[in-house]
Amino acid sequence: MSEVSYSSAQSALTYFIADLHLAQNRPDITACFLSFLKNEAPKAQALYILGDLFEYWVGDDDDSTFIAEISQAIKNLSELDCTIYFIHGNRDFLLGQRFAKQAGMQILPEVTLIDLYNKPVVIMHGDTLCTRDVGYQAFRKKSRSWWWQAMIKSLPLFVRRKIANNYRNQSASATAMKSQDIMDVTDNEVIHCLEQYKSQILIHGHTHRPAVHDIKANGKKAQRIVLGDWYEQGAWLKVTPDSMELMDSPFELNK
Repeated sequence: MSEVSYSSAQSALTYFIADLHLAQNRPDITACFLSFLKNEAPKAQALYILGDLFEYWVGDDDDSTFIAEISQAIKNLSELDCTIYFIHGNRDFLLGQRFAKQAGMQILPEVTLIDLYNKPVVIMHGDTLCTRDVGYQAFRKKSRSWWWQAMIKSLPLFVRRKIANNYRNQSASATAMKSQDIMDVTDNEVIHCLEQYKSQILIHGHTHRPAVHDIKANGKKAQRIVLGDWYEQGAWLKVTPDSMELMDSPFELNK
């Protein structure tokens, strides 16, 4: 884990999102996200995207019009004085500096400590907290290695797209066979993370179970805030100096 401090204390409003799983075959999600970028996000001075922005990522050389549209929309927001940060998820961990630069995003370490209105807050995608999912953790370790990523990136773009589609189908089948407990976070891992960073607040996505959990860490009250996914509605965490609120927006409002 990397400990890096990024201050957003000067902001009056900060948004956190995760698990959009943007894909060409889900125009409803795309429309909702584009609406969020145009109408809601400009109110904030910082937007944190905590992984799985895309359903899958085959490489920064993906030249599809869909990727270009998303890139430009994020870039437009960054030009409105909204600083955009990105943390890799389990679906888009191959997203690199080339795309980040095009979209006006800053890539953060997979576990990052930020100064959020004078409070130390840990942010992450959340997949590393699910330690009971042994099969996934084994794949995660392999897929984050330099040799595996070098091998994948060396393949032609059309081959990478085919592999990504096959993996998506296999992942869906494997997930259907796993219990909900296996795919949720391990409590001890959450506490360990908070105590390692001496923080009382953890914000993450990945589990698709939006909620605010009151827990105990460092011998004091703490909170674990889980961001919602975008499969059936838009979802984000709205943070001001005085409050944190999970928000959502039905797809029909963005037609």
